Amino acid sequence: MPIGEKRLIFLLRVLMAWTFLYAASHQVFVPDWSVVGFLNHTKTFHGLFAIFTGPSIAPIITFLVEYGHLLIGISLLLGLMVRFSAAFGIPLMLVYWLAHMDFPYIENPNNFIIDYHIVYATVLGYLIYKHAGYVWGLDALASKIPAFRDGETLHPLIA
Repeated sequence: MPIGEKRLIFLLRVLMAWTFLYAASHQVFVPDWSVVGFLNHTKTFHGLFAIFTGPSIAPIITFLVEYGHLLIGISLLLGLMVRFSAAFGIPLMLVYWLAHMDFPYIENPNNFIIDYHIVYATVLGYLIYKHAGYVWGLDALASKIPAFRDGETLHPLIA
């Protein structure tokens, strides 16, 4: 792989890591943050997202969002289990895209059908496709460990 392509892949991986870590910093480290505020303001699919604002499910969804962002960001930053974390990041971005939708606009009239969440999901797909964890990341080191290299359970996390 040419050095220019490696630099681009590494840059995209770090930029996506920053995106997830920055989101996590506003959720994990802010007392009493909850998905309820965000999900109560959805428009196009409000009935679908309102289900997740109930008192029994909201704390679970909040935890999953907070720590999902944090773990995906750390994974991308370290280049460890990128395939696995990016695979979780893509549907997360698509859910945010739907949640921001006021069809046919996303968030505001400047975004017609497509917004940055679709771009992020595409970049995450590209990182999976290009095995981004092997480009100056820990997936390359993990692939030398027998449990990751030969194991049926761990190998798909870095493949």
